[in-house]
Parts: sequence; structure tokens; C-alpha cells
Amino acid sequence: MKKIFFIPLLILLAFSPVFSQGSVHGMKVSAPNGAPAICVASIAEKNPDDFTFVTPETISACFANARDDFIIAPVNAGAKIYRSGKSSYKLAAVVTWGNLYFASQRKNFTLADIKKYGVTLFGENTINASVALFALEKNGAAPKKVEYLAGASNTQALLLSDKNAIVLTAEPALSAAKMKNPQIKSFSLNELFKNATGFDGYAQAGLFVKVETAKNHPDEVRAFIDEVKKSCGLCKTDVALVAKICAELQILPNAKVAEKAIPSCAVRFVSALDAKKMVESTAKIDLKQFGGSIPENDFYFSF
Repeated sequence: MKKIFFIPLLILLAFSPVFSQGSVHGMKVSAPNGAPAICVASIAEKNPDDFTFVTPETISACFANARDDFIIAPVNAGAKIYRSGKSSYKLAAVVTWGNLYFASQRKNFTLADIKKYGVTLFGENTINASVALFALEKNGAAPKKVEYLAGASNTQALLLSDKNAIVLTAEPALSAAKMKNPQIKSFSLNELFKNATGFDGYAQAGLFVKVETAKNHPDEVRAFIDEVKKSCGLCKTDVALVAKICAELQILPNAKVAEKAIPSCAVRFVSALDAKKMVESTAKIDLKQFGGSIPENDFYFSF
């Protein structure tokens, strides 16, 4: 009798999502390349076939096709799509809290220069731009003028080419720029945000879970979320290891840039319900970026 039941059990285990090499195997995940993907780098190294890294511009399509069990995406984008009724994903955790910086080559650069000369931001009509302007205003540094470029790579290029430019840029672009020009000085948007709100960063990128997956595979989902929490923790406790993995997976340009950038990417796992007040604080800055209102309670996933 033991042999009769033992063989089917082996077959069941072989084709079920299980712990594989210390990680949950079988959960399909999409994440934007760059800072958000850092959060799951150590898991992706063990199960690379389960992960798809995409450009930030295409992450919204992942919600539409609903093929993934988990998606890492801007919190506001996930909230906006969920509110529209076109998403079956709920927020499981916030995993990054702002990787944006004001930077310039200007000699003795200070925030007062922004008030005097203005600033070039990236991503017009985005939550990042809204948070940046909010933080500057609340810290008495409302810019004289504001110009916009498409992305952080564009403001990084301006930062390197124009010694008088003052820009908003992001990690890891900032670390790469500083390696090329050590004269560049920067101020953390997160520090300004904390001065204005008391919150340690704003709700930037979140881990979203597919409701159907959570319903059908609760144990595997719980285990994967725990793995993401551990992976985020490694970004503080073993930066060199995470940097090496990010370079190998081409999440970040190379290990040297990654090791400098990761500590400045504000990677921190906070479960959805614990992050609720911080999400609401971010949403209130620009409600239209969240679909017109603060996310409802059912947006937050919990077991």
C-alpha cells in the first residue's frame, strides 16, 4: 500500500509549485528593469524562467494580459487600473520608496538654486513629477520654472552635458553620472518628502498579486511574498551580492554601478495594510494619478 501512494505523491510534487533551491518555483512575475527589479533579483537568479523584465513603459500591459501571478509596478498605476475595473491584481506590498534625486554640477549647489533658476524634471504628468514639485514647495524651494524631458536617462544626459543644469534624475542613472563626473552633487527627494509629511519616502513601486492565484494557491502565494520580503532585505544586508546578481541578470548596467546605486534606491518591504497610510499620503498629492480618488480598502491584499 505504501508504494501505491508514494509514486503518485512524487508525481504530484513534480508538477506543483514548490520550494526550489530555497525559493518558490512556478510563480510567474513581471517587473520593470532597473530599480523595481532589484527587489526580486535574488529570487530571479534561482528561477530565471519565472521572471520577465520589461521596460517601464510596457508594465501596464502586464495588468491587461493577466498572465503573471505577480507584477511589480508603480503603486499609482496599479491603483488606477484596479479602480477602472480592468485589473485582477491587488497590492500585496510596497517595495520601493523613491529613488529620485535633484542633482547638478553647479558649484556649491543648494536647493535655493532651484528656487532661483528652476529645474528640469522627467515624466510630465506623472506621480514622480507631482511628488517632486510637492516636496520642493513644502520645503520652501518652489522652482522659478519647470521644464520636462521624457525620462531619467534624458535628464542624466543633460546633467552631464550642461554644467548649469539642475535636474531630477533617478538611481541607478545618478550613480552612473557621478562615476563619470564626481563634481555632481545631489539632494534626496525622499528627505524632502519626509520633511514635508513625516513619512520615510513615498509609495513608489508595489508588489501586486493576481487575485485568482491567491485564491487557488494561497500557500504558494504566501511563501513567495515571504521570499520577496527576504530579497528586499538583502538589498541592505548584502549589497555586493545583490549588485552582482543585478549585473548578471542585466537588471542594472554593471556590478560597480549597482553597488553604488542600490543603497540609494529605497528598497524596503512593507505589507499592503501596513503601507496603507503612506499610499494614501502619496495619492493625496495628485489624485488623478491614482484614478481620481484614494484607493478603496479592497485594493489592499491580505490573507
